[in-house]
Amino acid sequence: MGVAKVLRLARATLDEAGLRGSVLVRDLRTGDELGIDPDLEFPAASLVKVPLAVVTLDRIHRGELDPAAPTLVRPNRVAVPGPTGLSKFRHPATVALEDLLYLSTAISDGAAADALFDLTPPAEVTIGLRRLGLSGIIVRHPISDLTDTPAERFAPQESHLAQSLAIGAATAGHGHPVAQLDVSRASTGSARAFVDLLHELWLPATMNQQVAGRVRELMGDNVLRQRLAPDFSSDAARWSSKTGTLLNLRHEIGVVEHANGQIYAVAALTESRVPAMVQPAAEASMAYVARSLHDELRLVGG
Repeated sequence: MGVAKVLRLARATLDEAGLRGSVLVRDLRTGDELGIDPDLEFPAASLVKVPLAVVTLDRIHRGELDPAAPTLVRPNRVAVPGPTGLSKFRHPATVALEDLLYLSTAISDGAAADALFDLTPPAEVTIGLRRLGLSGIIVRHPISDLTDTPAERFAPQESHLAQSLAIGAATAGHGHPVAQLDVSRASTGSARAFVDLLHELWLPATMNQQVAGRVRELMGDNVLRQRLAPDFSSDAARWSSKTGTLLNLRHEIGVVEHANGQIYAVAALTESRVPAMVQPAAEASMAYVARSLHDELRLVGG
C-alpha cells in the first residue's frame, strides 16, 4: 500500500472514531519505526504502573526492599465502576510486596500500586528511570489521584457530563482545569518515551536482566485485553502489554513477539472527543491503526 497511504488512512481512521492519537511501532531488532505524532505528550494514567514495577524491582534487586515483606493494604472503598483488585476490597488485606507488583501490573490494581508508591514515591520512580537512561516519562502522583476526578462527582447515568468536561475544558497548550489531564501537573509520557521503555525491557542495555525479565512476565500476564490485544494476539504471536484509561484517555503499550523471532514495540496514546465512557469503536480503531502500522513496517523490513 505504501507508507504515505498507510499513514493517511491511519490518521483518517482515528479521526472518524473521534480520536486524537499518538502511535508508534518500532522493530526492536532493527530500530526501524513508523508512527503518527509519536512525540506528543499525554497524561499517562495507569501506564505509570510499568515504570513503578521497573523501579520497585530494581530496588529489590539492589537489596533495598524485601519481596516477601508483608504489606497491609487498607480498603479504598471505591464505589465507582472500573477499579479492580484490592481497590474494591471491603476489609484490610496483608499482601507480600512482590505480589503487589503482580496485582498492580497484571490487573491494574490501583490500591496495590499506591502501596508500592508508599515505598517508592512518584518522584523517586522518575529518578529511577533517569538512572536507567530513560527520559520522557514523568511520574508525578499516586494512582489514588486518578479516582478523584469529575467522573466521581456524577451519578453513573450522568457520566457523559464528566466526559464533556474533560473534552471541552482542554487548552491549546494541553493544559486542563482537571489536574490529572494537565500535562504540566499529571504523570506524562509520549508514545516514543514508552516505546523506549519497552525497548529497554525487551533488549536491556542498562537495566538488570532479571528486573527486565520479571516486568516482561508481568506484562505478559495482563488480563485487560479489550484494546490492542485482539489485533496482536495469535497462536503465532505473544502480546504483552499495559493499558491506561482515564476519562476521555485510552492508552495501551505493548510488545508483540512473533514465532519467527521478530519483536515489535507498540504504543498507542489517544484522547477522545466523544462524550461517552464506553466506546468499543474507539478501541477497535486504535487496534486497527496500530496493527496497520505494524504490518507496513514488517512488510517494508522484510
